[in-house]
Amino acid sequence: MDIVARAKAILTTPNTEWPVIEAEPSSVESIYKDYVIYLAAIPAIATFIGTSLIGVSMPVLGTVRVHLVSGVIGAIVSYGLQLAAVYALAYVTDFLTANFNGQKNFLNAFKLAAYSMTAAWLGGVFAILPVLAIIGVIAGLYSLYLFYVGLPVLMKSPPDKSLVYTAAVLLAGIVVNVVIGLIVRLVLGV
Repeated sequence: MDIVARAKAILTTPNTEWPVIEAEPSSVESIYKDYVIYLAAIPAIATFIGTSLIGVSMPVLGTVRVHLVSGVIGAIVSYGLQLAAVYALAYVTDFLTANFNGQKNFLNAFKLAAYSMTAAWLGGVFAILPVLAIIGVIAGLYSLYLFYVGLPVLMKSPPDKSLVYTAAVLLAGIVVNVVIGLIVRLVLGV
């Protein structure tokens, strides 16, 4: 798999890319090895650069930076938790599918979780400049849309249930990301 071509296709033509993703032979391991481990590193590295090397400008305090050791540890923990979050999101997606008349298929749920995160991971590059981090949030919203579009294709849920199904998975995803954020903040001592 060409990681650049896949990222470009899922971002620009998701309606045609999801059926291609569904049909291709793969495994959880190969998706991690060929795609997830690279893209999930982007926000962790960018956040380290933005918070530890560049810093955040604060009124009265000036530029505030996270200590380098804390920044490295935080990046490693954040990265590891992002890798785990993809698996957790796939698990929740597969677990909930019966409630929304879909077909249980963990590999397809994993494909959906991994490839729908593309926009959020790429948007994470904006964390290099903390004032631009909001753009990463917008990219995360596009990842939510990618998930919504891919749900009926990969999980075979009826399109009329996709919005509620997406909302249910989103709620679980928010909880997972809040926990990740709290763990990282505890590690950083922020």
